[in-house]
Amino acid sequence: MSKQTILIVEDEENIAEVLIAYSHQQGYSTEYFKSGQGVVDFVKHNTVDLVLLDIMLPVVNGIDICKQIRAFSNVAIIMVTAKRQEIDKLIGLELGADDYVCKPFSPKEVMARIKTVLRRAPQSGNNVLKHSAFELHKDSYLALLHGQQMSLTAVEFKILALLLGKVGRVFSREDIIQHAYRETTDISDRNIDNHIKNIRKKIQEIEAGFNPISTVYGVGYKFLKE
Repeated sequence: MSKQTILIVEDEENIAEVLIAYSHQQGYSTEYFKSGQGVVDFVKHNTVDLVLLDIMLPVVNGIDICKQIRAFSNVAIIMVTAKRQEIDKLIGLELGADDYVCKPFSPKEVMARIKTVLRRAPQSGNNVLKHSAFELHKDSYLALLHGQQMSLTAVEFKILALLLGKVGRVFSREDIIQHAYRETTDISDRNIDNHIKNIRKKIQEIEAGFNPISTVYGVGYKFLKE
């Protein structure tokens, strides 16, 4: 079985050296960039299982890199920040990262987070989800309704994929938070309600009056069976 590859993007070389050493101890192979230059092209043309991505980078910052990667890939991404208050900002930007780590951190904690995120990351195969007139391509975050592309954010895509994957099942807001944001916990029920509202609006932009997402009051949401 081939090793999983961690792409470490970190401008502080002493931190990068420690992360690389711990990754190798855990059986991962690594690639390393000390700036944001060339990272997106590398992900496009190479097999990477997880990107450990610092926010403050020379040339291209981590936020822009994450946005660009999410435009074509659902590779697992853990963002690294030196400022805890930046987490709320990151969530607001809906970058689609799978987790966040704050400096200073324990390398063992980072390895545990990497293991958790990789365990939950989508496996190869079954990357196209179809139901009724919907078609979701999980590897490219492409959502189609009646063949027309829906302009969903990464978080909205994850929520719609969750509901479509189990038509008729009721998901609580907590279920949705855990699926869409993985390890992040600073999300309110109102955030999820707003995401559902936006998804419904984008569905109706393509098919007016169509509302397949039902609210189960006091519980959560479900995708209606035909």
